[in-house]
Amino acid sequence: MADIEELPAGGGGNTVDSTAVSPSAEPSEEGQDLLTDSGEEFEMLPSPGDSDTEGPPPPEDAGEGEKKKKEEEVGEDKEDEAASVSPPVAPVEEWLDVLGNGRLTKKVLEAGNGPDSRPQKGQNVRIHLKISLADGTAVAEDPSLSFTLGDGDVIQALDLTVQLMEMNEKALVQTSPTYAYGDLGSTAPAVAPGADLTLEVHLLEVTEAPDLELLPAAERIALAGRKRERGNEYYQRGDYAFAVNSYSIALQVSEPSSRVDVTPQEEEELLEMKVKCLNNMAAAQLKLDRHEAALRSCVAVLAHQPDNVKALFRKGKVLSVQGEYAEAVRVLKRALKLEPGNKTIHAELSKLVKKHSEQKGKEQALYKKMLGNPSPGPVQKHKAKSSWGLTWKWLFGATAVAIGGVALSVVIAARN
Repeated sequence: MADIEELPAGGGGNTVDSTAVSPSAEPSEEGQDLLTDSGEEFEMLPSPGDSDTEGPPPPEDAGEGEKKKKEEEVGEDKEDEAASVSPPVAPVEEWLDVLGNGRLTKKVLEAGNGPDSRPQKGQNVRIHLKISLADGTAVAEDPSLSFTLGDGDVIQALDLTVQLMEMNEKALVQTSPTYAYGDLGSTAPAVAPGADLTLEVHLLEVTEAPDLELLPAAERIALAGRKRERGNEYYQRGDYAFAVNSYSIALQVSEPSSRVDVTPQEEEELLEMKVKCLNNMAAAQLKLDRHEAALRSCVAVLAHQPDNVKALFRKGKVLSVQGEYAEAVRVLKRALKLEPGNKTIHAELSKLVKKHSEQKGKEQALYKKMLGNPSPGPVQKHKAKSSWGLTWKWLFGATAVAIGGVALSVVIAARN
């Protein structure tokens, strides 16, 4: 039985956006499943637009400067003259260490429209993207890649650096595999495991994300499906925290709105999408050992579909982990009744019955230990009974002797 519903065959896609999967990342705590929050204010170097260079010098000065450069004469004044011959097309800026660990750096190639034009998390952006290996080998290019910033739709390197770009800015990004395709690499684009990448990014457009309350049902279903598929890709790569994040977003999108008319068929499709997301989320939460969260996801599925076998199976596993063996056995037996030929449920139920028997044996032993050895009670009672019996026997015997003695005295007296 597959762990999650309708997973793609693995890494499928044509261009960059269908394969821009997040690398393996350290799972965070329950309330921190989202991508690394890069909304903090990063310290930016001075904008190239603040340079004193006002434009290209007269032709004669430019020729003199080129001559001095060719002769390689060193000196501060001569270096300034040589620099002045280049028009301010590619402003000079040092590499910005985005996260402060040296694994993700960004350099401006062409300045944009100013800091106020930077996109915010939750907005939709469109970029022109070129991906190259560290040695300069071109890997892939997408002239119009669109995604929602901060939703985990693309590799982390893009999600983090595009937030720092200005509208119309061109930038060069160097990233370690941690924020790209990780230790698994990628088939499309063809990126070897553990490869460093260079990304050339041009921010083309920034738009507001659509209002979900006003989004037509058909578009809502399509958007939720894309988010769920992204979560499936994360799950396949073992990035379970990122998978939970994508499933959570898909669930938000699949919630019906009272402000938009929905047909019965669309309502059924939204409900089916919600059930799939909850089921897949439970699988990811189990991988992260978030048992309470996984149990809530299973219960939510069963509230809509009481006979959902996957939800019953995962609920049984959670209860087993929590030590609720009797209830877990009951839930798994119900799942097996719905799918009698399911070998996975058979195996899990067999292990669970064995654990349940062991638990019952331990409980009985503990119960006896708490009550103490019950054997002394009957023995003492027997002894008491025996002692009482001896006392009465002795009393009856003494009475008989006394009566016999009196009778004998009467007989002797009568004879006399």
